[in-house]
Amino acid sequence: MNLVAIGPEDALPALAPTTSRPRSEVQIGNNGEFGSFFEADSSAPITLRTRKFITNRLLARRQFVLDVLHPSRPNVSKEELSEKLASMYKTEKNRVVTFGFRTHFGGGRSTGFALIYDDEASQKKFEPRYRLVRSGLAPKVEKASRKLRKERKNRAKKLRGTKKVKAAEPPKKGK
Repeated sequence: MNLVAIGPEDALPALAPTTSRPRSEVQIGNNGEFGSFFEADSSAPITLRTRKFITNRLLARRQFVLDVLHPSRPNVSKEELSEKLASMYKTEKNRVVTFGFRTHFGGGRSTGFALIYDDEASQKKFEPRYRLVRSGLAPKVEKASRKLRKERKNRAKKLRGTKKVKAAEPPKKGK
């Protein structure tokens, strides 16, 4: 059995349209550089749709599912979404919290959650700490790496009493 490789040049002219490009071709920008299939065009229009809108008085916020339609873009940054939502709902950009976005298969559409807090005090009170750190409302706690903490704990397990404090310090290089 002989296998013959058939390329686009071997295709029948009646089956292959002459005006279309092959699918595997990479688009090239106007300055000659290679680009991805989606050119990052931040000026391309996006559409925001809200679903399941709830005014939550107990947590002093508005909360909803946000559908973002972005057909000519690979994705939309949370920063940009916060700005657009702040202008839509007439509030400060810092009070808008967006999270949990997933891009649908095939691109062009993302779905996530958004919260709009009434004031900064309620945002600090009810938001999880990691999201406060993300938005710059809380400082990031610097701690030793996970591996280092586990090594210290295991060294301390081998000792008793006041010697455990010494075990928490890193071991000497000479010994």
